[in-house]
Amino acid sequence: MLDRLLLTCGLVAGPLFTVAYLTEGALRAHYRPLRHPVSSLAIGDRGWTQTVNFMVGGLLSLAFAAGLWRAGPSHWGASLVGVWAIGLLCAGIFRTDPVSGFPPGTPDLPQPNTRQGLLHDLFSLAGFVALAAACVVFAWSGTPGWAIYSVVSGVLFAVTMVLASAAFAQKESLVDLGGLIQRVSVTIGWTWLAVLAVRTLNG
Repeated sequence: MLDRLLLTCGLVAGPLFTVAYLTEGALRAHYRPLRHPVSSLAIGDRGWTQTVNFMVGGLLSLAFAAGLWRAGPSHWGASLVGVWAIGLLCAGIFRTDPVSGFPPGTPDLPQPNTRQGLLHDLFSLAGFVALAAACVVFAWSGTPGWAIYSVVSGVLFAVTMVLASAAFAQKESLVDLGGLIQRVSVTIGWTWLAVLAVRTLNG
């Protein structure tokens, strides 16, 4: 029963995180979901909503990692999912710097970054790399179809995150679509985690 509860956390984490940031992004004045990163929702008077979202998503992912360690086919993979969870928690603890002109009146690319913003970026990067690696590690623990899906998910997740990072660094051809590209990326990642949870629950 405990194992199933922990694994179910991996099934619900992504949908909860996604609904929360989509709702807050739609309600926040001057926030442009196609341009601005999810992390920017943690800035301002209502920033606590995204901070809580990071913390809840991180705790649920950490519980899922524990469930994978106990019941899953790969301790390495479970550890990588745990690093992803820690990245989410630290993204909540360390708030991002303003970027791409949000909030209004801030520069597109602040110089220099604050220590808090740098820590946000570093822990987030560690989480992104860990999740992409987890896709590859878990690919070896199932059918050929699962292996292909996992590897493709990991590659697409990594590529779209690189493109989103370039957009937030103000690459002219991408900057207005940075938020959209990032949302595609995190959707790929959360979807893969949910499918992994279903497979492990049914295993």
